[in-house]
Amino acid sequence: MKIIFAGTPEFAANALSAIAAAGFEIALVLTQPDRPKGRGMQMQASPVKQTALALGLPVAQPTSLRNDEAQALLRAQQADVMIVAAYGLILPQAVLDIPRHGCLNIHASLLPRWRGAAPIQRAIEAGDAETGVCIMQMDAGLDTGAVISEHRYTIQRTDTAGTVHDALSELGARAIVADLQQLQQNSSLPATPQPETGVTYAQKLSKEDAKIDWTLPAATIEHKIRAFNPTPAAWTLWQDAPLKIWQAEATNGHGQAGEILACNKDSLLIACGEGALKITELQPSGSKRMPVAAFASGHAVTIGSCL
Repeated sequence: MKIIFAGTPEFAANALSAIAAAGFEIALVLTQPDRPKGRGMQMQASPVKQTALALGLPVAQPTSLRNDEAQALLRAQQADVMIVAAYGLILPQAVLDIPRHGCLNIHASLLPRWRGAAPIQRAIEAGDAETGVCIMQMDAGLDTGAVISEHRYTIQRTDTAGTVHDALSELGARAIVADLQQLQQNSSLPATPQPETGVTYAQKLSKEDAKIDWTLPAATIEHKIRAFNPTPAAWTLWQDAPLKIWQAEATNGHGQAGEILACNKDSLLIACGEGALKITELQPSGSKRMPVAAFASGHAVTIGSCL
């Protein structure tokens, strides 16, 4: 089979590597244009582009797939199937129709729950017990296509968006290779339409989303902290400056929402709308991530003051 691959971040790069390692012919790799990044704002290639170049694969970086030039490039590949993983561009129907077997998407949720841009983070934020990966036959809707295969992952109490991302990236890479092998052998893949019930949408993340509301239950805040680690990082205001919270767990406690109840070498205890939050790792503005012991030794923490 001849494959076109479209993706941009590390999640997609792992799938690209797995497909190449399985011996499939990858005719073309699509990825987002290079972007300025880092303090020096130097132009940087996406993880998918870096992987493709290392594998010696041809790369294209169109800004849109809606124009004739981009669609002509895709048609010229005479691909059997197109694999899409966190690409970042909308695929119009004209593009979906180009490969002989259409376009398959690697989506990091158990569809129809968490369609959209940030399924990993929203699953953790909502306190879901499990998530996973679906290989989906793409259609013109937002993650509405029929599901070819589903692969589940149990979310652990210690999981963050970063650890779940890494687990689902490996899961998705194995899943897409298995489905491609089945497609190659059988010339078709069974697909089950998504149910109309249970649909939720994973809205794109924003810095304001990550701001902690101390009137919420401690368990809810704990989920948010894990969901927004590593980016954009949950935060609150302390002494009129942003304070990022990296690790914390819900526990017992009572006080005014946001009140500092206790501070010792191991943790900082903050009252919530229900229960309390035991913070163990944080990051003051202008500093690096640090354990509470380092924070307490360098800052005056007043018991009874509020975040």
